[in-house]
Amino acid sequence: ISGEDRAIVSDIAGTTRDSTDTVIENEFGKYVFIDTAGIRRHNKVEEAIERYSVLRAYMAVDRSDVCVIMIDATQGFTEQDSKVAGYAHEQGKACIIAVNKWDAVEDKTDKTMNEHLEKLKIDFSFMPYAPFIFISAKTGQRVVKLYEMINRVASMNAMRISTGVLNDLLAYATSRVQPPSDKGKRLRIFYMTQASTKPPTFVCFCNKAELFHFSYQRYLENQIREQFGMEGTPIKMVVRERGDK
Repeated sequence: ISGEDRAIVSDIAGTTRDSTDTVIENEFGKYVFIDTAGIRRHNKVEEAIERYSVLRAYMAVDRSDVCVIMIDATQGFTEQDSKVAGYAHEQGKACIIAVNKWDAVEDKTDKTMNEHLEKLKIDFSFMPYAPFIFISAKTGQRVVKLYEMINRVASMNAMRISTGVLNDLLAYATSRVQPPSDKGKRLRIFYMTQASTKPPTFVCFCNKAELFHFSYQRYLENQIREQFGMEGTPIKMVVRERGDK
């Protein structure tokens, strides 16, 4: 991705053993890439050094603003890929799923890419907001698009929306789909405000938190995404009853 060799690696999966920082400055901006240790499939993780590599990958996620989840096109999705991606999701990081070594896949067609994409969408169903890109770090294929994507998801992860705009959206959303009710008691959402960024975190103040079902939280999240994009970033919804601190 840097355009030059920066670490000692081989074509054998899992042979990069440490996390290294690389500063790259180009027309898209200045970046610090943390090239994490290669993580092997679960049944090969036997040595202490491999357990250390997993820990280092988690530490790299903690230090990052954007996590590019690199999938080896010749190896496919692994359990360890899922663990690291899941950790990035839980930590609220902006995420991109990059399928690397696409140049090494033989007899490629548009159908081949679509088949890979559909399978990966199932594998990464827990983070449907994350965009996919097929690249070759070796040949530079689509690397320019990757930089553009990094900038875009970073800005989405740091986006702040005014309370006024959010409550206009809330009024529209609740008029389209009425909030749930139970035993004659209906959920009333008084207002919504954004508490923080990275990830965008929205607080909804209501009359009865137990009526604010997960499905309605997801509906409001989808309305926010529909209006503002939010590509590549998780969204956190917090529910508080009026009077809660």
